[in-house]
Amino acid sequence: MDIEGEKSVLPTEEVYHPDMNLYKRAYDDSFKNMEAFWSFNAEILTWYKKWDRVLDDTKKPFYRWFVGGKLNMSYNCVDRHIEQHRRNKAAYIWVGEKGDEKIVTYDGLFRRINNLAKALINLGIKKGDRIVLYMPMIIEAPVAMLAAARIGAVFSFVFAGFGAGALAERINDSKAVLLITADGSFRNGKVVELKKIADEALEMTSTIRNVIVVKHAGNNVDMNEDRDIWYHEVVGDSYTYVEPVQMDANDPLFILYTSGTTGKPKGAVHSTGGYGVWVANTLKWAFNPDEDDRWWCAADIGWITGHSYIVFAPLILGLTSIMYEGSITYPEPDRVWEIIEKYRINILYTSPTAIRMLMKFGDKYPKRHDLSTLKVLGTVGEPINPSAWRWYYETIGNSKCPIIDTYWQTETGGFMIAPQRALGLPPLKPGSATFPLPGVDPAILNDRGEEVKDNEKGYIVFRRPWPGMLMTVNNDDERYVKTYFSKFYGYYFCGDYAIKDSDGYYWLLGRADEVLNVAGHRLGTIEVEDALVSTGLAVEAAAFGKPDPIKGEVIVAFIVPKQIQADRRELISEIRKRIRSDLGPIYVPDEIHIVKLLPKTRSGKIMRRVVKAVALDQIPGDLTTLEDSSSVDEIRSAIEAFRKEAKGGE
Repeated sequence: MDIEGEKSVLPTEEVYHPDMNLYKRAYDDSFKNMEAFWSFNAEILTWYKKWDRVLDDTKKPFYRWFVGGKLNMSYNCVDRHIEQHRRNKAAYIWVGEKGDEKIVTYDGLFRRINNLAKALINLGIKKGDRIVLYMPMIIEAPVAMLAAARIGAVFSFVFAGFGAGALAERINDSKAVLLITADGSFRNGKVVELKKIADEALEMTSTIRNVIVVKHAGNNVDMNEDRDIWYHEVVGDSYTYVEPVQMDANDPLFILYTSGTTGKPKGAVHSTGGYGVWVANTLKWAFNPDEDDRWWCAADIGWITGHSYIVFAPLILGLTSIMYEGSITYPEPDRVWEIIEKYRINILYTSPTAIRMLMKFGDKYPKRHDLSTLKVLGTVGEPINPSAWRWYYETIGNSKCPIIDTYWQTETGGFMIAPQRALGLPPLKPGSATFPLPGVDPAILNDRGEEVKDNEKGYIVFRRPWPGMLMTVNNDDERYVKTYFSKFYGYYFCGDYAIKDSDGYYWLLGRADEVLNVAGHRLGTIEVEDALVSTGLAVEAAAFGKPDPIKGEVIVAFIVPKQIQADRRELISEIRKRIRSDLGPIYVPDEIHIVKLLPKTRSGKIMRRVVKAVALDQIPGDLTTLEDSSSVDEIRSAIEAFRKEAKGGE
C-alpha cells in the first residue's frame, strides 16, 4: 500500500470545510467538556429519567455511561415515531431474493413488536432472561430484537450462516431459555434449512424451553409439540399493547459473539444507553442522512453491522431502510444495482469484499442501471484497497459521491474512525478511514508501548472510553480485561495494525495476528493482498505464510484475475514484475495461484484459514459458513496443478 503516493479526492457537488473547523470544535469539545458534550448528544434518545452521571470510571476498565438513566430501546426505535409525524413512513422496504417485497411502516413495525412482546410474556420470558435469535434477513428479525428489548430480555443474535455446533455453543454460553428461528432461508436460489440445523444444535443444549419458528421458506420441518411453536400462531392476528420496561442505561441490551477462527467465541455485552447514544450519533455524524433518504446497509443482521446500522441507529433516527435477503449476485451480477435503481436508494453501505466481488464482473452491469439517486457511499468490515475504492467512487458514485470508509469492531458498537459528512467532510484519500469521531482518542504504538512516528506501522489503541464500547465479555470479566486491556495497560487494544500519515489520516492494515514473517520482515496479509490487487490484474487476493527453512516464511497467494488469460505464466510474471517495481522484492509472493473464486463466508469475508489449510494439506476446520464449497476445490486444483508442473508434468 503506497500511502505516500495516494492523492486526495474531493467529491464534486459535496460541501466540505477545508479547515475542518466544525469537526475540530466537536472533536476537541468531546474531551475538554466531556460531560456537557455527551449530555447534549444523549438527547438524541428519549429518556424516562435523565442520568445522574455521564461516566463512571471508578472501576476501570469496566466503564459505565449515563449512570442512573432510564430508557427503553424499543420505545426509542418505534413508539416515539408513531407519536409524531412518522407513523405512516416506511421503516423497512424488505426485498426477497425472488424479487418479492414488503413495506412495513413505523406503525406496522410497532404493532408487530407489541404482539411478539406479548407472546414472549405469555411464554414466561421476563426482564433479564436470555433469548437467542437464529434468523435470516426477514422483517421478523428486527421485530424479535425490539420485542426482546421492549420487555427487558437480553437477546443474542446468531448469524444464520453458522452451523449447529456454533449455535449450540452460543446458546450454552448465554444460557438462553428461548430460541426464535425460521423454517428456512433463501440463498442463491436454494433453501437453507435453518430449523433442521437448530434441531441439531438443541441436542447439544439443555436450557431452551421453547422454540418459535417463522414460516418463511415453506420447507418441511419437524415440530416438537412440547417445545416448538409457529410464530404466526403464537403472535396471532389481534393487536395487543405492551408497556415498554424502563431499563437502566447499563442494563445489557444484547450479547453478540465474535467469530474468531480459533478458541471459544467471546460474547460482547453491549449496554442499553451508551450503545444507543453511540450508534445513533455515529450514523448521523458520518453519513448525515436526510429525513427522506433511503438507506441500505447491505450487511447481514446477524453481525454487529446489522445490529447497529440496519436496526438500532436507522430506527432511532427514523429512517427508511432497505432489507435484502439473498445473494448480491443472484440471479444476475447486477442484483445490487437493480435494487438501487428500483427503490431509488440514496446511501449504500457495504463491504470491500462485496465491492471487489461486483467489480470482478466489470462496468457493464452497473451501467445497465440508473444509479443517479446515490449521494453517499460507505464501506465496512475490513480495509478497502485503493483500486476498489476508486472503482466504487468512479463507476458506482459517478465521481460525485463521497465514500465513508468506516473503521470499527463488534466490540466498539459503532464507527470509530471515518469521514464525517455532518461535521465537515475532509478531502478523501482512497484507502484511508481518515479521522477519529468525537470521543475517540486513538494512538499507534510499537511493541514497547511507545507511540510511533508518522507513516510508521504499529498497533492501534484507544486511550479513552466511549459510550458504545462493550461492557464486558459474557460470563468472563477476566477475559475482557486480558483481551482488551492487558497488552498496553489502560488502553483498549484493537488487535489491528495501522498507520497515521503526516496529514493525520489513519490507514488500517488488518489484524495484527495475520502477520507474515518473511526473512525477518513482518508484513500484514492485507498489505500483500492490497499489493496484488493494486497491480490492476487481480480483483481479489488471499495471502498466507508457508514455512520455509531459509526465510522462515514465504508468501503464497491465490488471486482471482481481472481477466482470464490464456497464458497463466505470463499473467503471474507480470503481477510479480509490478509488485517488485511498486513495493520491492520483499512483497513478491513465491507462489501465485490463479483461481475463479476464493473461499468466503456468506457475509463476504475471505476465509484465509481455509485457503491456507487446504493449500498445505491440513484439515480446514469448520466450513459451515462457507458461501460456495466449490471454492475449496478451486484451491485444491490449483495446488495440484502447481505440484504437477513443479515435477515436470509427471
